[in-house]
Amino acid sequence: MTTSPDAASETRTLRGSIPPVREWARVFVIGIFMGSADAVPGVSGGTIALIAGIYERLIDAINAVTPTRIGTFLGSVVPLDGGPSMDRALREWEAADGWFVVALVAGVGTAVVIVTRVVEYVDEHAPVLLFGFFFGLIAASAVILGRELDLRRADAAVAAAAGFLLAFIVSGQGEMLAGGGLLVVFGAGALAVSAMILPGVSGSLLLVILSQYTRMTEALSEFLDGLLGVVTGGSTAAVTGTPGREVVVFMAGGFVGLFTISRVIRRALDANREVTYAFLVALVVGALRAPVATLNDREAVSWTTATIGEFAAVAVLGAVVVLVVDWYAVDIDLGRA
Repeated sequence: MTTSPDAASETRTLRGSIPPVREWARVFVIGIFMGSADAVPGVSGGTIALIAGIYERLIDAINAVTPTRIGTFLGSVVPLDGGPSMDRALREWEAADGWFVVALVAGVGTAVVIVTRVVEYVDEHAPVLLFGFFFGLIAASAVILGRELDLRRADAAVAAAAGFLLAFIVSGQGEMLAGGGLLVVFGAGALAVSAMILPGVSGSLLLVILSQYTRMTEALSEFLDGLLGVVTGGSTAAVTGTPGREVVVFMAGGFVGLFTISRVIRRALDANREVTYAFLVALVVGALRAPVATLNDREAVSWTTATIGEFAAVAVLGAVVVLVVDWYAVDIDLGRA
């Protein structure tokens, strides 16, 4: 049998490309911590990536995914243009740090699924405690981020005012946004996922502001239950129905946001760090209205002395969690990260 020139020049093998199990496990565990942070408003997965020392590697991997590279990779695995080439495919895969991304996404996904289950249960049985905890997370994050905020420049002050008003006003539109269509879900996914990779800015916080947090946690849980039901011979309604559509649209929005909005934000930070940073931090401050507004929309919640006490107590606990994380993430700089 004659060996093609392309095959003869191949030097990479799939087996040799796969990293050691220990490296997989390390990145997977970091993904678990990042996913846990991303699943609750207030703490950013990007902050965890900084603490773990993989933030620059993550950004490089995201920036390495380009239309040209995707096209070259796909052309290397299909029987076109000279036939499949493992060597060419692995070159593109490794250039985008593919194995690292797979392990990290697996960890993030696992954590998000677990935390979503917990959040759904607490939201159903103790919403005051859940959103009180979120309030503490957000408040402490605002204080920490605000330490580097400089509003002496007029343009930074205007950006901060705009960010605060935007978050504060949108946070009060819970009933309208919560019932929004798939376009709202797509936009929420794009914004949330793009924010998840920024240190200090939580993607879940944006979901709370947009009144999509509870909606998407419930949709994800129903979708996962539906998948389990399909495997065990049950109904496919949750997979093909509304929960499935919302999850798919959210993920599509997240994919678009990851490669568009996140890059716009990074370029804005590079071009004018002070103004962009002021806007982002003010979003967090304005978002303090969101947990309270969400509870006000619940008929079962009434603000009594006991309710306020519970809310305040878990808010303090949430603040302590963020302060502990910040202790290990000393000198995080959103603009230079």
